[in-house]
Amino acid sequence: MKNLVTTLFIYFLVILFLCNKHSKYVVGFRPQRRGGRSTRFYDFKVQTTRITKLCNTKDIPTINGMYPGPVVYAQEDDKVIVRVTNESPYNITIHWHGIRQRLSCWSDGPSYITQCPIQTGQNFTYEFTLVQQKGTFFWHAHVSWLRATVYGAIVVYPKKGVPYPFKFPYEEHIIILGEFWMKDMVQIEQAVLASGGSPPPADAFTINGQPGPNYNCSADDIFKIDAVPGKTYLLRLINAALNQEHFVAIANHRLTIVEVDAEYTKPLTTDRVMLGPGQTLNVLVTADKPIARYSMAMGPYQSAKNVSFQNITAIAYFQYFGATANGLSLPAALPHFDDNLAAKTVMDGLRSLNPVTVPKDIDRNLFVTIGLNVQKCRSKNPQKDCQAKGGGVMAASMNNISFSKPNISILEAYYKNINGYFTQDFPGVPLKFYDFVNGAPNNPPNDTNSLNGTRTYVLDYGTKVQLILQDTSTVSTENHPIHLHGYSFYVVGYGTGNYDPDTANFNLVDPPYMNTIGVPVGGWAAIRFVADNPGAWFMHCHLEIHLSWGLSVVLIVKNGEGPLERLPHPPKDLPRC
Repeated sequence: MKNLVTTLFIYFLVILFLCNKHSKYVVGFRPQRRGGRSTRFYDFKVQTTRITKLCNTKDIPTINGMYPGPVVYAQEDDKVIVRVTNESPYNITIHWHGIRQRLSCWSDGPSYITQCPIQTGQNFTYEFTLVQQKGTFFWHAHVSWLRATVYGAIVVYPKKGVPYPFKFPYEEHIIILGEFWMKDMVQIEQAVLASGGSPPPADAFTINGQPGPNYNCSADDIFKIDAVPGKTYLLRLINAALNQEHFVAIANHRLTIVEVDAEYTKPLTTDRVMLGPGQTLNVLVTADKPIARYSMAMGPYQSAKNVSFQNITAIAYFQYFGATANGLSLPAALPHFDDNLAAKTVMDGLRSLNPVTVPKDIDRNLFVTIGLNVQKCRSKNPQKDCQAKGGGVMAASMNNISFSKPNISILEAYYKNINGYFTQDFPGVPLKFYDFVNGAPNNPPNDTNSLNGTRTYVLDYGTKVQLILQDTSTVSTENHPIHLHGYSFYVVGYGTGNYDPDTANFNLVDPPYMNTIGVPVGGWAAIRFVADNPGAWFMHCHLEIHLSWGLSVVLIVKNGEGPLERLPHPPKDLPRC
């Protein structure tokens, strides 16, 4: 018996050794403690996966064959290492949306901004530390339109022993909003850009990859939460959609917002929320209604005029235990698709949980207009290539500059002093001021045709920045979800009409701290941050078609003087173009 015990013990030690040796890149591998901080290892394989939805079977790019992709779990201050191997026919990069990448700009992920894409058969290891960050984030492809299916959640828990600033929920659920097209996304992107016109609407909206019963052949493709009466649930809402902003509501239930873009807020209770692509919200919902099946609805918020969009609502179920499994569900009431007030009132009520330290003495005051443009047709085949309004070509711009991506990484070109791939002359104010909201269409004396260029704006380390984002009506006013990589920012002001410094009301006490701000329809948003993270940081509209048309810019933040203020050398496995 003693020999048997000894043999089993030795066998156990051998198994443990082999597991440790080979589990470095196992998804969900239990973290190893080093110096009080965990290291989380994940292995992402980019693959094409065959799925069937809406009576249509197609191959889609995925991570590890999952749609949506695997969840990355971590704790505040953990180090995360993700090895991405490209087994698909597409170039790929992964962006860790909302992660501030403190001194790890090389791992930020936007293609041709911080890295060249990972080509077929190649791999790249992303490494970053979640410095003082916790909450709901997400990751997604940042090349072409592959993020239509290549996306997943990041959940970062507080440090051990640190509670939530609200009653601990009975359960947590990740709710990822998405869009589904039956055609190949790369082909759709290529066709849209070649036509000069607008993209087709999605064939369906999805909640955790499921369209729900309102669509063809989708009666069983429904996500469901089984709710215990009387219990409170934390829903981690993520809008991973490509080209549409969305309202979300649960029938007969109130949602209490407690976190926005992975930062705690004062509790704000509402009947519905709106998320632009790139935004995350944590909400509490209590199962305090009669036992029944309640619809969780996702529908479009379409603020631009004369744009075709999908108007069929995606449905999931918030179903109480004891409810009839096949019974009717109580419908959720969503705002009208163009209800700008419904979108604005929630934003108006957001406040940081506690008073915060907002930059007061501003070093650099930037004013950036955002919007769409129609360029002159220069094609010999205008009926095919110039399908925008008036026979033109669609574009988008910031301060009337449509961003053009180079064919190498801007960060690498900047770091290695390689000339010829970008300039440092993005204008900090519009070249001409006029009535942006009411007088922007391209009529004399206003010339609103945009210029093309790979222009960047350079900031010294430590610069206190105020940035005014102003919507324009060159084509149509519209709500634009603007995302800044590498930073979160305080949204100190927010309003309709043209920005006027003499009348704008600013909150410098407890403004929300965000990484993606929906600049309101025909309005403006004022944000502030300190440029204390060196690198090349992409700022862009998170509506993918607007990004493709050029609604973006790169902010270059110089190195500081101290050892923790300088960007490290690029990793050895950084992909080559």
